Amino acid sequence: MKKILIVLATVALLSSGCNKDFLDRNPLDQLSTSSFWKSQSDLDQALTACYAKLKDGTYSTHLPIWDNITDNSYGQHTNDFYNTKEIVTGNINSSNGGFEGTYNSAYSGIARANIFLENLKSATISGLSDATKKTYEAEARMIRAHYYSYLYRLYGSVPLVDKPVDLETMNMAKSSAADINKFMMDDIDFSIANLSAKTYQESGGHWTQGAAKAFKARMLLYDAYDDSGNAIAQKMTDVKALLSSITGYTIGGVDFSDNFLSHKQENCPEIMMSVKRLAPNDWTEADMVYGDWVAVSPLSNFISEFEFKDGTPGTIIPYIGNGLIDVTSFTNADLALRDSRLAKTVFIDKYFVNGVSYKPSNGRPTGAGLAKFLSTNVNLIPYDYATQSEQDWVLMRYADVLLMLAEAENEINGATATAYNAINSVRARSGMPDLVAGLTKDQMRAKIRHERRIELAFEGQRYFDLKRWKIAKQVLNAVVDGKLIYKFEDKHYLWPLPQGEIDKSNGILIQNSDY
Repeated sequence: MKKILIVLATVALLSSGCNKDFLDRNPLDQLSTSSFWKSQSDLDQALTACYAKLKDGTYSTHLPIWDNITDNSYGQHTNDFYNTKEIVTGNINSSNGGFEGTYNSAYSGIARANIFLENLKSATISGLSDATKKTYEAEARMIRAHYYSYLYRLYGSVPLVDKPVDLETMNMAKSSAADINKFMMDDIDFSIANLSAKTYQESGGHWTQGAAKAFKARMLLYDAYDDSGNAIAQKMTDVKALLSSITGYTIGGVDFSDNFLSHKQENCPEIMMSVKRLAPNDWTEADMVYGDWVAVSPLSNFISEFEFKDGTPGTIIPYIGNGLIDVTSFTNADLALRDSRLAKTVFIDKYFVNGVSYKPSNGRPTGAGLAKFLSTNVNLIPYDYATQSEQDWVLMRYADVLLMLAEAENEINGATATAYNAINSVRARSGMPDLVAGLTKDQMRAKIRHERRIELAFEGQRYFDLKRWKIAKQVLNAVVDGKLIYKFEDKHYLWPLPQGEIDKSNGILIQNSDY
């Protein structure tokens, strides 16, 4: 936990030039806190620092890499969080570097939120209404809940840090997973009650009530299946009610790619929450990482999941062993024969920008690469170390709401019109035909899970979907077209805490029992 203390001592409080759109993507500079917390402008800047922490790659620009530990893709790199090979092959232990970054990144974000909340509580600012103060609190608590959602899903029982820590309080024992979940849900509930009812477009990049509701539904669904994978009716009912209350968003008239291309995102009525960027002062390395380095290599079984344009199942994409797609018999031209989302998600051997092809400098281990988030700005081509991209990184969008609604409705009542309408809306947006009438509950469940895999690919959801459905072991151990031999054990539903944190806690922090 010492790293949390370091963050508290060095946390950047704040950027210049704040106004009502103070989250509009400008980077942060460090300022002295001795004269801080004296004005509403100070609060705006401090809250900006909390939002800015979301720019750390683990939970934003690196979200596609989470799919490298699923049946969707392979990760060829071995440095830092890019190293997913040990996780895939089941060599999960407390000294794996990726885990430490995941754990500490979350607590760093929590530390910033706690500093803000502690100072907000004692701030006496002329003209600051109680309602406005509650909105500030709600945004910070929603940011904190976002980080705890990962700690809860990855580790279960972890230290519950709800205020700034010092040398005397820095070593904390774990709280139960149930207590972590309750704390997180309390934060979300407070946020729903006090956040702005504006849409994300209207809010200028802040957490809003609608996004908080959608996020709560996501977390309710994570615990909505028992250990055997059977749906828990009351939780599904709660999810349906919550999602049905969300208004102001649409996927109608929105191209699938509008969510991910920087020049389309500002006017996209589907985006509910994103991490905002603006080059050249605040930019992301996404084009370099995915377009040039090929940090994510889609597998043939994932590409095969895409249906043909008429809705018939996709044929198996040929591969030559060791995960390599036969790029001579399946090319970029073949992508166009399938669901339109495929060509907007994957490239074969080379990527295209405005009709011009470019080859990544790194190898293509499976023959395929990730196209979904690549910029179409010709001034950035070819992507390399100097590329300054400015994609906002989407954390929540309305298509996910519709698919969650379809899932909850189907588990409660079967394949009703409500379930059909929700999933068909997502399919229609990409030019896919409606699902055939008369599906059973089991058939509809399979269709919904297929649609989530296709629509939300590389947005950081697949790994957690497999875990919450309790099919991770079944699905991952059946992968035969990867470049690695997959091994998922029951104990892997939770990860070990980083050994470095255990060692520094003087025996207070106890490792998860399976490790």
